[in-house]
Amino acid sequence: MKEERQLRQVQVTRYVTPLREGGSLPAIVEADDDFLYVLKFRGAGQGVKALIAELIGGEIARYLGLRVPEMVFAELDEAFGRTEPDEEIQDLLRASEGRNLGVHYLSGAITFDPVVYPIDPLLASKIVWLDCFLTNVDRTARNTNMLMWHKELWLIDHGAALYFHHSWQNWEEQSRRPFAQVKDHVLLPYATELDIVNEEFRSKLTHAHIRAVVALIPDEWLLKDPTFESAAAYRDIYISFLENRLAESEILVKQAQYARKTLI
Repeated sequence: MKEERQLRQVQVTRYVTPLREGGSLPAIVEADDDFLYVLKFRGAGQGVKALIAELIGGEIARYLGLRVPEMVFAELDEAFGRTEPDEEIQDLLRASEGRNLGVHYLSGAITFDPVVYPIDPLLASKIVWLDCFLTNVDRTARNTNMLMWHKELWLIDHGAALYFHHSWQNWEEQSRRPFAQVKDHVLLPYATELDIVNEEFRSKLTHAHIRAVVALIPDEWLLKDPTFESAAAYRDIYISFLENRLAESEILVKQAQYARKTLI
């Protein structure tokens, strides 16, 4: 059965403030729906591939029942680049005209710290499984990329996931490799239920859903890369990469369990 998903589209109406702690200089903006968003720019140094990883990672996490702020396609008009006085930001805005990715801004949220906020082992295991699946290297003690908002844990910033697409070399081999970087995952010490999670997520994450998430990627983001001739070719590789990792999930879990034993 074919599954269809879609993201809302908004128009950016006001640039509020840059978030300079982010390497790609994201910003808080207001849109025509009167909500605030963290805007991830297509013209940033990491380019549209960070947006693609953010989109795929966030939407898969949401489907698996984890809390992720709503994502929207955010259109940026050329007028913003003409009126911004800061030259660095002006260049970024001009390079990002068109469709970008907006993430709902969780006002008042604070950075998650597992020392301060005890985490349920099942939830920790779900997040570790997800990051092994997505090859997300950016959920460490130095930068957890998790927030506490209204006493609930939310996942943010998946732009460092799916790093295979920065070169495309040996992508099929990479899709079947264990995720060695799991040893640095901030939640690994608490992830005692990986076998249970693996059984649940393998049955839940279907081919139809993977295809539906990958179908969300705008063609113009995919075609910024000259490696392949069509957007369909890129989508096929993303789908195959994710399906291969799902098929090899037991290997991913064993690697995580081994890494966890070395910490205890």
